[in-house]
Parts: sequence; C-alpha cells; structure tokens
Amino acid sequence: MHRVQLKYGETLVNVDIPESNFYGTLYPEELPGVRDPIFEVRYALEHPIGSAPLKQMIKEKKAKNAVILVSDNTRPVPSHILIPPIIEELIESGVSYEDIIIIFGLGFHRKLTEEEKRKLVGDSVYNKVKCINHDINDCIYIGTTTRGTPVEVYRPVAEADFLIATGNIELHWFAGYSGGHKALLPGVCSKRTIETNHSMMVMPGAVAGRINGNPVREDIEEAGKLVGVDFIVNAVLNSNKEIVKVVAGDPIKAHREGVEYIDKMYKRKIEKKGDIVIASAGGYPKDINLYQAQKALDNASHAVKDNGSIILVAECREGFGESTFESWMEKAESPDQPLKWIQENFVLGGHKAAGVCKVLKRAEIYLVSSLDRATVESIFLIPALSVTEALNSALLKHGKDAEVLVIPYAGSTLPYV
Repeated sequence: MHRVQLKYGETLVNVDIPESNFYGTLYPEELPGVRDPIFEVRYALEHPIGSAPLKQMIKEKKAKNAVILVSDNTRPVPSHILIPPIIEELIESGVSYEDIIIIFGLGFHRKLTEEEKRKLVGDSVYNKVKCINHDINDCIYIGTTTRGTPVEVYRPVAEADFLIATGNIELHWFAGYSGGHKALLPGVCSKRTIETNHSMMVMPGAVAGRINGNPVREDIEEAGKLVGVDFIVNAVLNSNKEIVKVVAGDPIKAHREGVEYIDKMYKRKIEKKGDIVIASAGGYPKDINLYQAQKALDNASHAVKDNGSIILVAECREGFGESTFESWMEKAESPDQPLKWIQENFVLGGHKAAGVCKVLKRAEIYLVSSLDRATVESIFLIPALSVTEALNSALLKHGKDAEVLVIPYAGSTLPYV
C-alpha cells in the first residue's frame, strides 16, 4: 500500500492506495519570496516590460492626473507595498498628490470602510491621496467588444488622463488568470458589463491557466484596450503570500511575463489523466465551505479521464458558504439546469453552481466532508464518510487496473497533459 496524508479542516487524514493502482502525487513547486519587496517594485518600475518607464509615459502623454486601480480586501494583493513606489514615480513626473485618485475595484463586492481602505494602501498613501470606492451605479458607456459586451466603466476611470492597474496574478478557474486588465473588468465596471462578460464562463476555453482561446479573458483584455489602461503593476505571490516577482509595463506583455512565474509554480504536467483523482482543497481555510473548495474541484477535473471519479476532500464546516450557490444547487433537478441558468442570467454564487455542474458532466464526484448525506446526495454528489470508503467504491467501478492520482493541494495545483 502507498500511504498519502491529506489536510482536512485543521486535521490530517490518511489514505492507503494499492501500489498497483497508485499513479502519483502532484504538488506545486513554489518559489521563495524576494528579500526586499519594495526594491522589487522599484526595479519593476525602472525596467518595464513592453513599454517606456512610467515617468516617461506620463510626460509624453502630458498627463495632468492619474487614476490607480487597486483590489479590494477579497484579494491577497500587497497594495501597501505596490502603491508607494508608484506614487513616488507620479510625483517625480509632475503629477501632484491632489491629482492622483486611488479607486478600489469592487466588482460586485460591498463597499470598503475608510479603515479598510487605509489598511490596504497604508497610512502614508491614505493620508496624501484621495481613495474612493468604485460605484457600480455610476458607469459610462465606452464601446462594445466584438463578443457583445457593453463596456461601461466607473466615471472617474473613464475621465482619467493616465490609468494604472495594479493587482496580483494567480490562476483563475474561468478567466484563465487574474491580474492585468482584470483590475478594470470586473473591477470598476457596471453590473451589465460584468454579467455579460462572466456569462461566457460556460463556453469552451473558459478554463484555468488558459489565455488564448479563452472567451472570458480575451473579452476582458479587449475591454481594457477600449478604455485604455496605460500601465500595470502586478505581483506574483507564493502560497505564503510572499512576493516572488513584480512585473510592470504594458498591460499584455507584462502580464504574460508574470503568468510564466505562475505556470512555473502551479501548473504541473502529467503524462496522462487518471481514472480516479483524490483532491484535497488543502485544509482550513481553503475547505471552510463548498464555495471555496470548488476551486480545488475544478483544478482536479483537469486531471481526470472522461467518466472518471473525483474524490474531493473538504471539511465544509460552514456548509455551502453562500446562499445563492446553495439555492441553485438544491433547486436544480439535474446538472444541466445551472449551466442553462448561468447563460440566461449570470448571478454571482450561481456561477459556482455552474462550475460544479460543469465538472459533473464529465466525472462523478465523491465528497468527503462534514455535510450530511442527504444534502450531498441532493446536489448530485456521492457522500463518503472517509477517503478510503470513497476510494474503495471508485475502485470497484473502474476495476483492478484503475490509476489513482493524488493532489494534496488541489486549490493551488493545476494539472495539464
């Protein structure tokens, strides 16, 4: 037997896999954090990718004001490290503190409090620069993308002389990657713009780790070009939220260089797909609820054969974790329905139900969790009291030659063939 230890909530669980069935264990290969994060940001600003330095661009464009897009507190962006050197560059290029606005990209999320804003950018920036929330109801029309998304952006963003987008780059389960133009869309766009773009998540190509041929990411980048994002500053982080790399410059070229670092750490090549994939979300808090654990399920789906079995190991102590997600899963009569509903009307929370059902169309899903059996069965998943119970059942289905792949940190590991 080959024993594998997996995180489950705040505990560890063991599973013994017959050697004849054990295919392998897939881990991310993380890079260490840089020694001096501020130096890393300054170096990126002085050595931009695919563009002139920020100060030169400001002068050539004769910009009198600048807007900096900043993520809200639902993202792990180290904005307090990224923003001060950007402000320094703007001041040195002749833009005054009064003519710089930081806008927190909220997308669909709630508005930030003044204390939350201060914490995100740091006291020195907050005390000198105007910091405001994106207002989803005060957006103006810029144009329409070739895929039919009406691009409506927050008024102060549209009126800016110079637009800088900040953020972090990580794998995103239907936009391919975060970062780059994603600070603009969904960050500071209207509800109509976000919903139209995100409704493409069920289309072919809308998967993690893909840019070319990904309708969601390509639409986002077309919107960014329509509005005119001038410059980006993006951080690449490891799982300890340490800065591994900062990229700055052209919104496409700089983003792609950052993507290479993400791929190096989290994209893991496999020779072939497995019949059975055992995937742990990575323990608490990544498996605090099913809403969070869905990311691990989506990543695991890239490693399983058609009609294979995924064993998702996620405690889900807080149940579904989101009310719309829960209601969509429970009212659906088949996995086809949420996929149909999300195309007709994109609803945040409902998109996670569509994500689960997209996987169900390809593979059966066992769930090892604290959710009660009836609830799990009602959402088309197979409940199991232990990983061993689920594995034994899956082995019975797939036979003595079934190959079992284990992904202990499936929330941050993207397999590809």
